[in-house]
Amino acid sequence: MKKILVIHGPNLNLLGEREPGVYGTDTFESINNEIIEHAMKYEFHCDVYQSNHEGEIIDKLHLARKNYDGVILNAGAYTHYSYAIRDAIAAIKIPVVEVHLSNIHSRDEFRHTSVIAPVCVGQISGFGKYSYYMAVDALYYKWKNESGANND
Repeated sequence: MKKILVIHGPNLNLLGEREPGVYGTDTFESINNEIIEHAMKYEFHCDVYQSNHEGEIIDKLHLARKNYDGVILNAGAYTHYSYAIRDAIAAIKIPVVEVHLSNIHSRDEFRHTSVIAPVCVGQISGFGKYSYYMAVDALYYKWKNESGANND
């Protein structure tokens, strides 16, 4: 059974309350439950973690390299300037999918650049909570293709 870790960065614990016009009205807890349920469709074990602190996210990424097969990361604002998180992703050598609820390319100019994207296997943004489900799907198909299974 593949194990994935979803890491939510700063302020994502306020989903459902924070800027509902941008991030939607689904609560943090309901989105997490739905991500876990979606992962179970592929028989993935899925854990969820959230921190508002850069160092804690880095520590969690370091631990993930030994305990998980892949990571889905919404680094929030750290996406745009945290070279430390970028370096942690590059160091762990397991696939990391960058996720954002909103389309970062249609928002403020400073959000258009992701310093973590070059070390992630892909970036999914703009689909609300479904961005997370698409990231789960992406990991499934990545692993399926690596195993030599036929494409659907």
